[in-house]
Amino acid sequence: MENRQEVVVTNIKMSFVSMVIFMIKWALASIPALIILSLLFGLVTLLFGGFIGGFVGGIRHI
Repeated sequence: MENRQEVVVTNIKMSFVSMVIFMIKWALASIPALIILSLLFGLVTLLFGGFIGGFVGGIRHI
């Protein structure tokens, strides 16, 4: 059987300095994620660009 308990958060007490430090850490932690996502997006763009270029005519050999 499953015992589920629902929790409702009504207030979080946090000082302004702690909030600023938390947001700076959050921003720094997002940098590697953005790098990984941009590399994945570039790879997908490269693959689809190659397929579309191949269908349209691609590189013509002399």
